[in-house]
Amino acid sequence: MTLPLILRSVADLRQHVRAWKSAGQTVGVVPTMGALHDGHLSLARAARAECDRVITTIFVNPKQFNNPEDLKHYPRSEEADAALLATVPVDVIFAPQPEEVYPDGFATTVSVSGVSEPLEGRMRPGHFDGVATVVTKLFGMTMADRGYFGQKDWQQLQVVLRLVRDLNLPVHIVGCETIREDDGLAMSSRNLRLTAAGRAKAPVLYAAVTAAAADIRAGQSDRMAIREAAEAIRAAGFDRVEYIELRDAETLMPSDDPTRPRRMLAAAWLDGVRLIDNIPV
Repeated sequence: MTLPLILRSVADLRQHVRAWKSAGQTVGVVPTMGALHDGHLSLARAARAECDRVITTIFVNPKQFNNPEDLKHYPRSEEADAALLATVPVDVIFAPQPEEVYPDGFATTVSVSGVSEPLEGRMRPGHFDGVATVVTKLFGMTMADRGYFGQKDWQQLQVVLRLVRDLNLPVHIVGCETIREDDGLAMSSRNLRLTAAGRAKAPVLYAAVTAAAADIRAGQSDRMAIREAAEAIRAAGFDRVEYIELRDAETLMPSDDPTRPRRMLAAAWLDGVRLIDNIPV
């Protein structure tokens, strides 16, 4: 098995991308922070199916961490990640050092208002500014034609879509379905931090919001369905429910209009690990 080429500098990356584009080839990018699982690989496979060339970026972005301890302990497994990406396969792994992305004197922040402000934005101040800034840079560095993002991070996907629209960036954003374990738990690098007992409880988050969405579609009031979901999650042994909200799927504003696409989004703590999920309603 041949491992993908690993590049560290923007100059080396662009040399390859320019050669591809001069040959008329399309380029897809899958931005990641590493610690890859089947969810990430599904994005790379989607890119492989639709693009001539595929770049996966692996960069633990310091600007999107509120807690320095989270950044310090974020799993880094480049060798294992490269072996997984070889199975797709991708053409290039772009894995820059922080100083390559944020050189000395770096003074620019990209901020997307509105869609970034509620939910995750309220709980993690500055997080989406970090996401928007690094994604804008990665699009510029890779010169990609298409960018692939998972729907598990629904709010992040909407932030990226708004960013690309507002700044007229020449990249088409593809939102890919959430990949789940057999018991329904959304795949996430954070799942590895759960204890065995916590891992057994974790699927209740998805089950509870799925039941709430079904109740709402059947005519139950939004508030009652959400309250029952929160009670079910707490009863399963979660530490706390941070939020369960029914929102407009695009704007993420509160929505009681069933004629527009809506999304139920949830965040809860288990074993000291913050789990998020979302489903259409």
